[in-house]
Amino acid sequence: MIKTFNVLKATAFVTYKEWAAYRSHMLVSVFVGPIYFLVQYFIWSAVLKHQETINGFTLEQILMYYGITMLVNYCIMDFAGWNLQMLIHTGKFLTFMLRPVNHKYFAFSQKIGHRLLGFCLEFIPVYLLFCFVFRLNLVPDNFIWTLISVILGFVMMFLVNYTIGITSFWLIRTGGISRMFLLIRDIFAGVFIPLSFFPETMQKILFYLPFQYISYVPVRVFLGSYELAGKSYEISYIVFLQFVAVIVMLLISEVLWKLGIKKFSGVGA
Repeated sequence: MIKTFNVLKATAFVTYKEWAAYRSHMLVSVFVGPIYFLVQYFIWSAVLKHQETINGFTLEQILMYYGITMLVNYCIMDFAGWNLQMLIHTGKFLTFMLRPVNHKYFAFSQKIGHRLLGFCLEFIPVYLLFCFVFRLNLVPDNFIWTLISVILGFVMMFLVNYTIGITSFWLIRTGGISRMFLLIRDIFAGVFIPLSFFPETMQKILFYLPFQYISYVPVRVFLGSYELAGKSYEISYIVFLQFVAVIVMLLISEVLWKLGIKKFSGVGA
């Protein structure tokens, strides 16, 4: 157990140091995020110009939703799927098969290091900007439940992306499919619009998919209420469902991983 933790700590630290050397790439999002938020401000200000609410959201609430969504995504952003695809297609994944550390664990450790740097360079500056410039009241309704939900969203994002990467064991070219799937992931995770804006039939389908547990649930936990498909749950219960969804996604990724390993031929190594 101690050895396993030491591997995680060492990998996270090296990743942190590596990305710190190229921090200008990360700092770009400090400008992109607020610009995206401004676009949402202008859009929803126009939509709500002649009405007080839309789907139960006031202008202030919808702006809070987008602000929190952006901050949550700074915490959970992930590149594991893309890395895995590159390693498989170049044959470099063969070196990981010879190592004593499971690649999934290694990739997860990398994500921790990358997001620790992201928290310092992306989350904190944008959080302060939202609080003091846009005057958003970004204080979670319950800090503990919000922290737990964001951590689970962090893990779910990794598992979903890594599972997408596993498809490279079967597919020669996965760039187009991956981009399409990542777009679907963000739409169904509530990144672009709250899931409660979808038709009720669609909401019922989304309730049973893993995507809402990436972003939508952490955001709603932050806000202190959860509603989807006509259902309203206590925060503790929806976080429990989020935990169950993470376990299910972990099992799915493990099954696909074992099947994919059998297909790997090390072409290009």
